[in-house]
Amino acid sequence: MTLTLILTRHAKSDWDDPRLSDHDRTLNARGKRDAPRVGAWLSAQGHLPDAALVSSARRTQETWELLSPELGRDVPMTVVPGLYHAEAGDILTHLRAATAPVVMVIGHNPGIGEFAHRIVDAPAAHPRFIDYPTCATLVAEFAGDDWGAVDWWSGRVVDFVVPRDL
Repeated sequence: MTLTLILTRHAKSDWDDPRLSDHDRTLNARGKRDAPRVGAWLSAQGHLPDAALVSSARRTQETWELLSPELGRDVPMTVVPGLYHAEAGDILTHLRAATAPVVMVIGHNPGIGEFAHRIVDAPAAHPRFIDYPTCATLVAEFAGDDWGAVDWWSGRVVDFVVPRDL
């Protein structure tokens, strides 16, 4: 069996309201355009999650809210407070607890970018993989049927996209 991870950094957020905490920042106009485009791309490519793990930050949840309708089916989403500004090792811990065969994780840099680099055996052949910009999305496959056995450098890049590509 094969497991599939869809790893997305939240869409572009707004820095205009200094009264908002980092956790409560919303998406800006570009982020609101990009998230559904990435969702439509995932659907068109057949990369459809069975479950989503989303950071508790407002911008990650808004990314999911705008992206998920484009998938064409209902996907259960779980808010995972531990994904808010999680380091790579923490993201791996949360992923290892997943049970669905295709899992989407929506989180934040720098942890999500580092995680992306460490979870695959070779980097995506894309110039933006190195900095993992907003709404960057990696699709990776893993041999096996248990997320608990997934470890660093065990995934194979299937696809990678940034909103500018769409």
